[in-house]
Amino acid sequence: MCTKMCISSHEQSRRHKIKLRFTGHPRIRRDEVTGDWRRLQNEELNDLYSSPNIVRVIKSRRMRWGGHVARMGEERGVYRVLVGKPERKRPLGRPRRRWVDNIRMDLQEVRCGYVEWIGLVQDTDRWRTLVSGVMNLRVP
Repeated sequence: MCTKMCISSHEQSRRHKIKLRFTGHPRIRRDEVTGDWRRLQNEELNDLYSSPNIVRVIKSRRMRWGGHVARMGEERGVYRVLVGKPERKRPLGRPRRRWVDNIRMDLQEVRCGYVEWIGLVQDTDRWRTLVSGVMNLRVP
């Protein structure tokens, strides 16, 4: 015998949802115009919590890593993986995208155009500016 009132799991779930609605659940807000409750979109949550866009984070870290490896020198194995082409016969179809291709595309988004980026990496201050520029881009 229950000493408290026995509540079904469905009723508990319903009460929990109502409680979250009125206590400020982070994904549910009252619309200022209509007064209705609605879920927040991902862009609104990102603006609310000011979390960076994951695409921008990946691009900037890829460029940071590329700069680090490009400054290592040509004799290192990692450098050969970054800029080298495979020595074997490639399979049919579209060529695979290499790290160098991704970094060049990221540089074009910063409007740096096609430059010899490996030479640009040697100037660390300018390279850091470009990497932070990729981080601050607005990507759809």
